[in-house]
Amino acid sequence: MDRIEKKKRVLVAMSGGVDSSVAAALLKEQGYDVIGVTMQVWDYSANQCSIEEGNGTCCSSIDVEDARSVADHLEIPFYVLNCEEPFKEKVIDNFVENYLKGQTPVPCVHCNTYLKFDYLYDKMKELDCDYLATGHYAQTLKTEGGKTQIVSSYDDWKDQTFFLFTLRQEILDRLLFPVGDWKKPELRLYAEEKGLPVAAKKDSTGICFIGKNDYGPFVEQRAKPEDLKPGQLKLYPDGEILGDHQGIHRFTYGQRKGLGVSYKYPLYVIKIDAQSGDVWLGEEQHLYGKTMTVKDINWLDQPGDEKLTVKIRFAHSGALAHLKAKAINECEVEFDEPQRAITPGQAAVFYRGNQLVGGGWICQR
Repeated sequence: MDRIEKKKRVLVAMSGGVDSSVAAALLKEQGYDVIGVTMQVWDYSANQCSIEEGNGTCCSSIDVEDARSVADHLEIPFYVLNCEEPFKEKVIDNFVENYLKGQTPVPCVHCNTYLKFDYLYDKMKELDCDYLATGHYAQTLKTEGGKTQIVSSYDDWKDQTFFLFTLRQEILDRLLFPVGDWKKPELRLYAEEKGLPVAAKKDSTGICFIGKNDYGPFVEQRAKPEDLKPGQLKLYPDGEILGDHQGIHRFTYGQRKGLGVSYKYPLYVIKIDAQSGDVWLGEEQHLYGKTMTVKDINWLDQPGDEKLTVKIRFAHSGALAHLKAKAINECEVEFDEPQRAITPGQAAVFYRGNQLVGGGWICQR
């Protein structure tokens, strides 16, 4: 009798949304032995949030049940992992600490790094799976030397490679992105054709634990009173005092609304001094800069003497820049053209064409 080859087993991270649900359906259709898993990271019943559960949320109790219903529909095993503690430690605490330091965090990167990949990678091995799959809009590509690279998804509008620069090579080699070569309208049509219960569900929006709420009160509820740093609002660059504020955590670079002052021309947050607590306001022209320092860089592919495209926020289209090494995993970035609101605490992500080369964190200016 011919030996029957064992099916490759894959652990699929299912958020309860349409993307990860289609990812699971595609993998089963392709003949994989699929196991679904959902991480519950945030208890909406115990925390205030302006997003209604199941309507633009991510990983709430309703989303968990949506993921379970998809797994039942696909007839695959399904597990729920309570990840509220690691989520608080790696994502929430970092979010609060960054704002208290006058920086603007990117919680989705930390969630991807420490939970969706590092944490689930360990679970993948525990469950004797060959691969870990997610519903990210990204693609992997094998080089001639056998190294795995991440490249942009087929759907430019939905591309999520920006959030993946922290991944380790050992994880890349075991990753699958089943929807990376799909456009969103085609994906929803497939979900409808397959009868997936979440085919018409809205996409998650914003930061899952903030929603449309002001992040200021969220930070204040979780910070020690002595860590809240009030200060003065000063006019850039001459230093005229325009008023006082109750904490630097309520400001971010480029902010125009909610400054607490009126002036003869529009003002924007130009600089936040975490030491003194002063917030500098100025004209939009003062927001532009050509250089920045990026630290804690993770290189997926070490660059040579070349210009790379650098994105300084998720919605940024990217701009050409030259990188000069300063220290281990730290570099100075000089753009060809000035960029608006280079923001400390945000990620700087490097691309060679559509290849994700690496990324790091923008330092305080």
